[in-house]
This record gives sequence, C-alpha cells and structure tokens, in this order.
Amino acid sequence: MTVASQLPVNPGKVIAVHLAFESRAAQRGRRPKQPSYFIKATSSLAPSGAEVVRPEGTELLAFEGEIALVIGEPARNVPLVEAWDHVSHVTASNDLGIYDFRAQDKGSNTRSKSRDGYTPIGPELIDARLVDPAALRLRAWVNGELVQDDGTSDEQLIFPLAQFVADLSQHMTLETGDVILTGTPAGSTVIQPGDVVEVEVDAPTAEGAPTSGRLRTTVVSGPGDFDEGIGMLPAIDDKQREEAWGTRAAAGLAEDPNAISDELRAMLAAIPTAGLSAQLRNRGLNQVVIEGVYPQTRGTKLVGVARTLRFLPGREDLFTSHGGGFNAQKRAFDAVRPGEVLVIEARRETGSGTMGDILALRAKFRGAAGVVTDGGVRDYEEVREVGLPVFSQGPHPAVLGRKHVPWDHDLAIACGNATVVPGDIIVGDDDGVIVIPRHLAEEVAVAALAKEHEDAWVAERVSEGGSLDGLFPPVGENKKAYQAYLADHPVELPQPARKAREA
Repeated sequence: MTVASQLPVNPGKVIAVHLAFESRAAQRGRRPKQPSYFIKATSSLAPSGAEVVRPEGTELLAFEGEIALVIGEPARNVPLVEAWDHVSHVTASNDLGIYDFRAQDKGSNTRSKSRDGYTPIGPELIDARLVDPAALRLRAWVNGELVQDDGTSDEQLIFPLAQFVADLSQHMTLETGDVILTGTPAGSTVIQPGDVVEVEVDAPTAEGAPTSGRLRTTVVSGPGDFDEGIGMLPAIDDKQREEAWGTRAAAGLAEDPNAISDELRAMLAAIPTAGLSAQLRNRGLNQVVIEGVYPQTRGTKLVGVARTLRFLPGREDLFTSHGGGFNAQKRAFDAVRPGEVLVIEARRETGSGTMGDILALRAKFRGAAGVVTDGGVRDYEEVREVGLPVFSQGPHPAVLGRKHVPWDHDLAIACGNATVVPGDIIVGDDDGVIVIPRHLAEEVAVAALAKEHEDAWVAERVSEGGSLDGLFPPVGENKKAYQAYLADHPVELPQPARKAREA
C-alpha cells in the first residue's frame, strides 16, 4: 500500500507543529504563547506497515505519535471560526526524528526529521465533518505497551487544532491534500531497531467511534553513509539525550545537571562568606559580592546553585504585555529546583516588592535553597515565617509593577553590582552574599577551610595574650609553631561533609 492510496491527493507540503500538548509542555519545561512550525519533506511520508531506518552511527531515533490534519478546501486568510471547515480528514501520524542531527539543524529539523520514511501516516482517514476537533483521542504503543494516551480538549491542548489552520493560512495557501502534524503529547521516547511503534487516532464519543486504525512502523538498522566532506556528521550531547528520551532519568543522566555534591555543599555551609571572599580575592576575583543584601533572619546560612530572574525598569506598556498571566517571575519560581537559589536582578531598586509570601511558598515547596534579590520583599513577616532563606534589601509594601517589569529568566544578570550566571554557586550569611564561579568552588572551599583552621589557632594565641606582630598571619617562629600544630591537628572536613563523603 502506498501513501497515495491512503490520502485523497499527494500533499504539496507537510507542516509540523513544534509544541501543542500541555503534557509535553510540562515535560519540556516551556509553554509557548503562540504556535510555531517546521516543514517536513513530502518524501518522508510512508504508509502503515513500512520500515523506518535508523542509520548506523546514530542512537537517538525517537517517535512522536501525532494527529494529522488533511486539508480539503484550500485555505488562505481564513478566520478561526471557519478554519475547521477546511479540514477534510483526520488520521494518525508518527513524526519520527533523529536527535543526532537536531542541534545541527538549529530548529529547522531538516536532517533530523525529513529522512525518507520519517512521516508514517494513516492507515484510515476519519471524516473531519463527523467529529468534534476537541474530542479526539491520540494513543501510541511501543512493542504493544501503551506509552502515549492524550486528547484534544481545551485542558489537554495549548492551542485548538483549528488554530493551526487559521494561523498558517495567514502566511501561505494551504492547498488540498496538505498535511498538518499537530504536535505530540508526553510519552515520546527513543526507539531501537526491532521495535514496533503503533499510533491510533479515534473519536470515541462520536457516532460510530471512527478510528484511523493502528499506524504500524517497524524500526530497522541501515547504513549511515555520512560524508564529512559534504555535510555535518551526527553528534549528540546530554541535552539531546534528555529531550529524545523524555526525561533525564530515562536517558540515564543525573536528575539535576546543576546539582553540587553534598560534600561541597556542607563544606561551603561551614565556611563564613568572609573567608570565601578572601580566597576569591587571592585568585584575582573582587567583583563577586552581591552588595546591600542581608538575610531576613540573623544566623541564616545559604548555599546553592544560581538560577536567575531579570526585572526591567517599570514601564506601563511593557508591564501590560509582559506582567500579566504566567509571566517570567512566576515561571522562574515555578521552575526552581531543589538546591537552587533564585537570584533576582532588581537594579537595587527598593521602591517595591520583588516577591511575596505566595512565591516564597512555591519556592519552598519546590525545594529551593533560597532567594536573593537586590530589591524589596512584600509580606515581609509572612515570607520570614515560610522558612525559606531570603536575602534582600528589606521590606516594601508595593507590588512588583510599581517599579519593575518581569522580563526573562535563566540568563546572565546583574544583582547588587555583581554578575551572576546560571550555575554559579551562591553562598550567604550575616555578612552578605557572594558569587563563586562553579569551576573554582571546590578549590576555594578547601583553601578557605585551611585558612579557617589557621585563624582558629591564631585566635587562641591572641586570647592567651599573644601580640598580633608576626602572629596574624603567622610568620617566623609563629609559622613554625602553627605548622607543628597542623601536623598533630590536620584540617578536617566539617562533620556533614565527612558524612557525605562516607556515604
């Protein structure tokens, strides 16, 4: 059976939606405000029962069960309310792709998704006039195991199916037979040679419960004749592994790529920021102090990996466009991971709050190590009661929009005159907050522990009446005395760090 026998006419183009299902957006950690698209070659179409080749030298072939819309009446500049009238049929599709070429494609997906046979479609067509586009069901199986099961209700889709037709028709003529692949839900993952993938679309609540039948594709291995002299070779990294498999755990990766070891965290927690700051200065780093921020509760110790949030100066039109809904501020607090510190750029503007008790509760629930903001905090006492370490310039009753526009997150920012890059190590105590470049963190911690050990010996000598001359720091005979002491009393890891190492 050929593709031509399954579709009304040979399609002139195949257009695919990047992200459309709420479940997939949650898995990816990003939710688009508007749909975006890419083109697949019509030569990638294949019928049910066909084989798909994973080229030798690649490893990340992934399936994506999708609902395919087949255009009937040509569409150009059609309004949303009329868009579904231009869909003649609905069927199942499998938007296959090799993640080994995804980064090289830079969003076009040309090499990763347009290989021959990488768009199976069918086997049967469902008359679009007989079904409710908000009541379709999409399921997929790998080797008989159900791995995707989702639908097209308003709660399940980010955008209604008809919106893709209306949107695309603003930019091009959708011609009879053209195919729109409408995105995949959570559950897409890597498949191997020998695996069998089945995809089915049906309308279980419609009269007769029409179905596409199961679209069946078998994975086989084939030659990977990639010539470096002609084009790019396949290549993968951990980001592609995570996105191909669906989760870091499924890809065999550490759950949090930015996590620091329990041992390093315990070491940093045991060292005052003053000692760490001195070690950074010894290495030529002076611009690492987040100026003007202090803990809500004295005695608070903060250690974590930086995650960042940027506010721009308040401007009414920009706050209207960027301040409402699930804005950058809410997205950042909603995405912070265990052990991370959310660092907020507020330009040292103290004329409004940059967070309040609800956001503090969310960060606490997410396992955040704390928050650092060079602005103010609303609901100051309530935030304190949450128990989340928060460092700020103090309280202010006004809402964010009085002075700020929530703009972006997870990018390099300036906080308290210090540059903070996502992944930096943040340490805070009563003296303030410092930023430690990740690659220096362990070296600085070990050196600071050694210096704290020396300072403790010096302090004991001073308490006994010793003169500071030649003692702070130890030189000459004092240095020899300390070295003798060190031989009998070596620097030890703090107890939490020792336990972490033993574990």
